[in-house]
Amino acid sequence: MRVASGTGEPVAAVDEFTIDGPGGPLTLRHYHPPAETDRPGPALLYLYGGGWALGSLDTGDPICRALANGTRADVLAVGYRHAPEHRFPAAVHDCYAALDWIARNARRLGLDPARIAVGGDSAGGNLAAAVTLLARERGGPAIVHQLLVYPNTDHRVPAAGDSSTAVDGGGSVHGGRPTHGEDLTRGEDPAHGEDPPLGEDPALFNRHSVAWYWSHYLADPADAAHPLASPLRAPDHRGLPPATVITAEYDPLREEGEQYAAALQAAGVPVTLRRYPGMPHGFFAMPGVLDDGRAAQLFAADQLRAAYAAPAAPMLHTAPAEVGR
Repeated sequence: MRVASGTGEPVAAVDEFTIDGPGGPLTLRHYHPPAETDRPGPALLYLYGGGWALGSLDTGDPICRALANGTRADVLAVGYRHAPEHRFPAAVHDCYAALDWIARNARRLGLDPARIAVGGDSAGGNLAAAVTLLARERGGPAIVHQLLVYPNTDHRVPAAGDSSTAVDGGGSVHGGRPTHGEDLTRGEDPAHGEDPPLGEDPALFNRHSVAWYWSHYLADPADAAHPLASPLRAPDHRGLPPATVITAEYDPLREEGEQYAAALQAAGVPVTLRRYPGMPHGFFAMPGVLDDGRAAQLFAADQLRAAYAAPAAPMLHTAPAEVGR
């Protein structure tokens, strides 16, 4: 075990250690929250983004620190294998292995195995959703909540002109800009405005970016329809953990993130969906630059604290066998 350093918010302690993974040693980074009075305490397995090919424990470090402070929960991050050297489903299996290890070793870590959540942003949100599907099929570990921040949920390439405005079915973008986002869980829809003159595809993260990441992640085009790659395509979303889904208005992943929230809700899963108007992909990691980045982190922490305080509901094991490739 070694002590790890970082540049984000100070926390009580950060250390790293390795566990046995399906493809070799996996590094876990453990963020200890301040004022650790609730023992055994809750935990969050957080999966950083980066299109399954980029990113690292260090790039996810500021978010993990903020969530450890905001939730008063231990946050653990895993250095999963990256594409293209290790294509789908390697990262999914690494993340599930980390979850399983945390659950089995919870007591010696001072954690409550009945209060473990998973979360992630972008590709990390995709992996978090996939892990809940795999845990449901394999009968555990139990997951009390899933935090999905602008997640990839479906293999698709948005159409030209759709890359950063993420238009809805009527071809308009949602206007207005409340400071702390818009709760769309019950179907409230903000006023519509006109599409801004964005040109062909000016965003730094756009439909071409999405296609590039997918091309490096999938070993076989047929894998695009696999539920662990495209959780939206799972044949059954019943019995999955309650979810918080955060999306950004100017994000090519907005539509699929909100469709996943709708699919969960249609399956009877409690869901809170919050869209942040005017925000681009990646804003959740920019609290020092964007006020809504900080607001979204605080909102996520509030959601997790509420989940940790609620009685745990058993997961329903109904997934078809082919999900667990």
